[in-house]
Amino acid sequence: MDRVSPGLSHRLTLASASATRARLLEAAGIPVTIRPARLDEEAVKLSLSAEDASARDVADTLAEMKATKGAVPGLCLGCDQVLTHGHVLLSKPRDRSDAVTQLYGLRGKQHRLLSAAVIAEDGRPVWRHVAEVRMTMRPLSDAYVANYVERNWNEIRHAVGAYQLEAEGARLFDRVEGDYFAVLGLPLLQVIGFLADRGVVAT
Repeated sequence: MDRVSPGLSHRLTLASASATRARLLEAAGIPVTIRPARLDEEAVKLSLSAEDASARDVADTLAEMKATKGAVPGLCLGCDQVLTHGHVLLSKPRDRSDAVTQLYGLRGKQHRLLSAAVIAEDGRPVWRHVAEVRMTMRPLSDAYVANYVERNWNEIRHAVGAYQLEAEGARLFDRVEGDYFAVLGLPLLQVIGFLADRGVVAT
């Protein structure tokens, strides 16, 4: 069932179940109807990886598929995040153990987070943007990583890389170079720019 933001007209459909993305749009006063796209993301990633697609192309393709799947009338926003560490693409952790393993691999090093957004109109892509953020994690202890995952599992289990920068995850990092909103899963300022140009939101 669709979920409509209270008090807002149905001007934009968000093809995502992400509560964070919905909150960002609603806080910015963007009219939104939430209709998550049903997509086997892991199967798509495996297929693209077999074709040697770049991390940027993977994020962009997944965002486009979400925006166009179902061909909803009007404007539909699809988003996706891909985390790349070296030549490895990381996905959402399968379980607590996988979350700990992912964080062990990232600590003390820099990784890249690609945050893609595609807007389709009547099922046809009309706008896209991929933001890249470089993130350097602190050299965390084994005990802190394990305890962090245990304390925050319910919040991070749907997060690529097994962390949330907007919460305790901020303590994991030495440096974040790039758009903060992109880390949260949505290049918000660029989306607002497109919607303003189209007259969907006033500026």
